[in-house]
Amino acid sequence: MNILHLALGGCLTAPHVKYGLTEDTGGHIAYVLGAARAQAARDDVTSVTIVTRAFDDPTLGADHARLVQAVGPDLTIRRLQTDNRAYLAKEALAAELPALTRAFLALLADPALRPDVIHAHFADAAAMAYAAKARFGIPFIYTPHSLGIDKRLHLAGDAGPLLCGRIAQEGAAMQAADAIVVSSRDEAERQVCAYGLQVDGKVHRIWPGVASASAVTATPDAALRLLAGLLDDPGKPMILAIARPVLRKNLQNLARIYADSPALQTRANLVILAGQHGPDVVEEAETAAVWTDLQAILQAPGLAGRVALPARHTPADVAALYALAQRTRGVFVNLALHEPFGLTLLEAASHGLPVVAGDRGGPVDILSQTGHGVTVDPTEGAAVAATVLHLLDDPAAWTRHAEAARRTIGTFDWSVWADHVTAICSDLIQPASGVSHPVWLLGCDIDHTLTGSAAATAAFARWHARRGGMFAVATGRSIVEARRILRDWRLPQPDVFVTAVGTEIHRRDAQDAWVLDADYAALLDADWTPDAVRDCIASTGIALQPGIEQRRWKFGCFGTAADADRLRQTLGTAGVQARVIGSHGRLIDVLPVAGGKGQALRHLARSVGLRMTDVIAAGDSGNDVDMLLACGRGIVVGNALPEIAMLRDVPHLYHATANHAAGVLEGLAAFGLASEDAIPARRSPARLAPVQDRPHLRVAS
Repeated sequence: MNILHLALGGCLTAPHVKYGLTEDTGGHIAYVLGAARAQAARDDVTSVTIVTRAFDDPTLGADHARLVQAVGPDLTIRRLQTDNRAYLAKEALAAELPALTRAFLALLADPALRPDVIHAHFADAAAMAYAAKARFGIPFIYTPHSLGIDKRLHLAGDAGPLLCGRIAQEGAAMQAADAIVVSSRDEAERQVCAYGLQVDGKVHRIWPGVASASAVTATPDAALRLLAGLLDDPGKPMILAIARPVLRKNLQNLARIYADSPALQTRANLVILAGQHGPDVVEEAETAAVWTDLQAILQAPGLAGRVALPARHTPADVAALYALAQRTRGVFVNLALHEPFGLTLLEAASHGLPVVAGDRGGPVDILSQTGHGVTVDPTEGAAVAATVLHLLDDPAAWTRHAEAARRTIGTFDWSVWADHVTAICSDLIQPASGVSHPVWLLGCDIDHTLTGSAAATAAFARWHARRGGMFAVATGRSIVEARRILRDWRLPQPDVFVTAVGTEIHRRDAQDAWVLDADYAALLDADWTPDAVRDCIASTGIALQPGIEQRRWKFGCFGTAADADRLRQTLGTAGVQARVIGSHGRLIDVLPVAGGKGQALRHLARSVGLRMTDVIAAGDSGNDVDMLLACGRGIVVGNALPEIAMLRDVPHLYHATANHAAGVLEGLAAFGLASEDAIPARRSPARLAPVQDRPHLRVAS
């Protein structure tokens, strides 16, 4: 397989990137290089090419005028040359896009340079990838990195029209792309959805990697040299921030918080690394203004010797600063007003450095996975100061977060990213084939029904490869999260996704793209009054789950079975039609009357010419009850929750003794659809496993 990454902005070279040299020389370049190197190292990848723009500016480095640059045995950078040889910032690239597109198509006219898949980074590259798709039939992946939809909150005046154009370009990129790869759940389920394009069927959330090699070898020595003469006591704990000097990174607010807090000044030094500055650095008006503001704030009386704002640094300096902050038992701070992901948090984690981060976007995802820090409202100065002070003053908390960083950073590995994304590439080149004329349909919950045992999921994958019917997952998760969980557990991709507690059905269309089932959507819309349902929920005082858990036809709430009963009564009294489903003893979902996993499987079966007697359902919790009752045959896995114990005597249900996917296979064998030797070793005796027997329970409503 030959893969091409297309990224136009910034100063992209290898191996030595001068991050911060221009406003656009930032995290996306680390992403592209990390991704490309990991893919080039794979046996199933023949070559990886990074295509970027050529420009001739000796102050930024001679590499950028080289049309071909070898990076490794199977990794090459190629640069597109146009008549304009000057460096161009991201906003100025728009005018150059037609010429760059012509150069790109001319490059691909050589069959030897034509890839199997293009991975476009940012919307300008996606427009060029779409042109290549139209000309040569090459599928492409789009990674936005930083979507404009949130920037409207932070840019005004003359930026408005420019931003509207960018948002339109991003929307076009999403529609044209064959797959969209993002890093955080916020990007996948809030930002992308805000474009209103119904493209979530092709969105994949995949953790990026972090270059951790420097964390192994880094010492504080280079940092001490960098800070020489700037700090009176470099051995004090360090509050460290590293970000491009743009408004959304909120660096001025961090500087003000420190300047206004005698407690922070007494307890720690503040070091802000805000890009590169000097006569040879290309600066935009925004970056120059932020830099000037930072200088002014940090020159306040009493701050001399306690703050540092280095104008220049090398990659070795960055690693050394992380190491020094860790050695002094300091804290890394990222107060971005919105952060699509937050690679610096992972860099801090790779050095064992606790973090305090803004509670908007990617940091929430990262810290929920790593546990190596705390999120806080980035606009609340008092809360930020208190949170930082707590980590500095509580040795046990600091150590706990530092140990969590070391323990969990392995999750963010570029080789894992490459494994998942290369599989997407394979699917785009040769889509998986389903069963053309199914004689049965298996609708299966994911969490704790299929997941829970690696040996059992592997056995299920082997069974799936030889199946003779249709396989659908039926889950409370979104399609993005369902796909991620299946991928993480190495479970097979289904023929159909039934998601959001049976309120969304995604199927492949004639072009093999995952699309929302429009007929089912219309059925749910017929009697769904979301405003009235929301009012009823609010009147009960039942708490809604976070906004990211809400879907078009589903309200997710926190509450007990008693709360669910109270909500049903409130809806009935108000004359509002809706279904209320409680599960796991603490989650409630409110759906259209026509929705639910059982209704979705009924619609799906009818659409492929099957009866409900031909449908098999498998589940473990309360939100599986309707499909277990509606199907012709059902499987209750051995680790099912006590909340569905009332199904014990239902005649058409098989109660497995084995847990998780092994229980599903046991039931399929009982129905004659799997062989006995396909079932991994099962436990005995059979029982319904209570929640406390499952300490790693991670549920989805």
